[in-house]
Amino acid sequence: MKKILLLYYSRHGAVRELARAVAAGVESVAQCEAVLRTVPPVSAECEAVASAIPAHGDVYATLADVDTCDGLLLGSPTRFGTVAAPLKYFFEQTSALWLSGSLDGKPAGVFTSGGSMHGGQESTLLSMMLPLIHHGMIIVGIPFSGTRLGDTTAGGTPYGASHVAGPDNALPFNDDEKRLAETLGRRVAKCACALADAALQQ
Repeated sequence: MKKILLLYYSRHGAVRELARAVAAGVESVAQCEAVLRTVPPVSAECEAVASAIPAHGDVYATLADVDTCDGLLLGSPTRFGTVAAPLKYFFEQTSALWLSGSLDGKPAGVFTSGGSMHGGQESTLLSMMLPLIHHGMIIVGIPFSGTRLGDTTAGGTPYGASHVAGPDNALPFNDDEKRLAETLGRRVAKCACALADAALQQ
């Protein structure tokens, strides 16, 4: 089984729901397993420590989860056009993985949710790609061909999956957003399988 890690932070639940749509795409590919992990919020108190196990939802990610994955999908809410601090804080702890090259050559994708159509979603997706590129990962996006990307009137970008949640985070996911999220998950999973097969043939 190829393990595809979905590592995300969700403040109001929209990114968590988007992660589940991406996971459905991953698991539509034979021999691929979606592993959902989240990160704790960053505390304003310097000595505050989050419980090792969250009270509800997906468990917190460890560096071992990242180290052993066959593919990675990062998800974050849009925060002024960039990634949310909790996810950035977690990923800044991956220097040892960068030094060892454990993510080099593995596929990765990104997804986000924001309050409005023009609230910085695409720049958030692009900002999440930067550390993945530094790790040597192969970035996977969503093509216009064969997808709903050219028709969507809500979320969905060529850079990754997205959802327009509205200013009060109350807008439901529409069919295009869900299907594009599934497409992203499926493409990362297929890339992980193809790269693994190619490595076996060398």
